[in-house]
Amino acid sequence: QVQLIESGGGLVQAGGSLRLSCAASGRSVSNYATAWFRQAPGKEREFVAVILWDGGDTYYAASVKGRFAISRDNAKNTVYLQMNSLKAEDTAVYYCAAEEPKGGSAWLRRGHEYDYWGQGTQVTVSS
Repeated sequence: QVQLIESGGGLVQAGGSLRLSCAASGRSVSNYATAWFRQAPGKEREFVAVILWDGGDTYYAASVKGRFAISRDNAKNTVYLQMNSLKAEDTAVYYCAAEEPKGGSAWLRRGHEYDYWGQGTQVTVSS
């Protein structure tokens, strides 16, 4: 099993940047698909980005592509989400999730496919 703890959330003005961290323990995060999801008040949880095991291929939601970047530091067993050009609509609780490799790729964007979750970190973007 892997345990996940997010940090780095906060209040930022529109156009600003934040970097979220997802620190893993128990197993190496490089053995998992590690994703970021977010949930805004009154809205469903949505996929943001994912980085795959091994080679570390990445995928992004269309709404964040070009603004957000997911990366992994194997030595620190941590996955990051660099968020630039933040918008008010990026305001949400951001969750880190991990899942063991599966076949195909469609599942990567589905939150219910992930077994391991962090507690979440609040990101608030003021306009």
